[in-house]
Amino acid sequence: MTTDAGTPGRLQHGAKAPARARKAAPSDRSLLRGAKRVVVKVGSPSLTSLAGGISAEALLSLVDVLAARRLAGTQVILVSSGAIAAGLAPLGLGRRPRDLATQQAAASVGQGLLVARYTQAFGAHGITVSQILLTAEDLMRRQQYANAYRALNRLLHLGVVPVVNENDTVATHEIRFGDNDRLAALVAHLVKADAMVLLSDVDAIYDRPPQAGGVRIPLVTGPADLAEADIGSAGKAGVGAGGMVTKVEAANIAAGSGIPALVTSTANAAAALAGEDVGTWFSVNGSRRTPRLLWLAHLPPIQGRLVPDDGAVKAVRERHRSLLPAGITSVRGDFEPGDPVELADPQGHVVARGLVNFSSYELPRMLGRSTRELASSLGRQYEREVVHVDDLVVL
Repeated sequence: MTTDAGTPGRLQHGAKAPARARKAAPSDRSLLRGAKRVVVKVGSPSLTSLAGGISAEALLSLVDVLAARRLAGTQVILVSSGAIAAGLAPLGLGRRPRDLATQQAAASVGQGLLVARYTQAFGAHGITVSQILLTAEDLMRRQQYANAYRALNRLLHLGVVPVVNENDTVATHEIRFGDNDRLAALVAHLVKADAMVLLSDVDAIYDRPPQAGGVRIPLVTGPADLAEADIGSAGKAGVGAGGMVTKVEAANIAAGSGIPALVTSTANAAAALAGEDVGTWFSVNGSRRTPRLLWLAHLPPIQGRLVPDDGAVKAVRERHRSLLPAGITSVRGDFEPGDPVELADPQGHVVARGLVNFSSYELPRMLGRSTRELASSLGRQYEREVVHVDDLVVL
């Protein structure tokens, strides 16, 4: 993690937490009007001009909205794409590069330019900004996660607007978030936000393309509400990296972990934060998870697959039990103890993820056998779960 705020001191013992937003019905977007802490994400297409580079007009317009909200008392965390886009023109590049090394170079040049623009724009309102650069590893390791939380929380209490981005300069394919939409959802969970707003160049989610007569979907209470919707695929062209698919995924991550989310256009930013009926609102459909389980559900590279029988699947999914060797029918992949693996039912549907206690070399001779039998024949170290319930998250 990188921050211009230095290493923050610990909050004093007994210090009061910030006042939380008033209680509201899960589908009530008016919660945004009273939210005390909001994560707002803006994508590259919303900030760039037709000629390339950052659009001063677009950036200033967004900052005016966020600054007004900050001055009204709301703590605002801005997750902003645009570093790579800002670095294209100075490097003489006509479009977003495909190779990682050139993306890293463009991000290195563009990140400073982007933050300088935000510093100047928010400064005109008397608001200080900071730069926070994260990699997925910062949310994989407990100490780094705690450090990121302390830094962000302290900045917010000091009245600063943190500008967060993925650390594209050092991130690799193995540790990338993949898009800033998902990063925003994880940051919202990290800072215990009251709500998340995802801004793009599309005003809402539609059941099919608007130009084909699509109808806006105003409310999503669960995945079933989008089962028939045509939301396309992740964007691959231009200056952005995501698309509506990544926004839906991010909104579902947030809503599934206790944080409502709104997907709308940057032009609707003011109306969205005022709780008006714009965009698509994802109401809460789950409770806040521990950082460990949130990481396990969305971040780790999966090293293998375990296939439990129907009884074991039911025990894991419905009764929240550990996975025992007796209930496993097959093992796939190459993994070591402690690696993340997925659990798939006999039909191939992934139902959970977990940290495995045995290697892919050890497991085949354990399948279908009880822990007592294994302890008797192989040793006491085998009298334990393959995946303990505390290291398992149902998807």
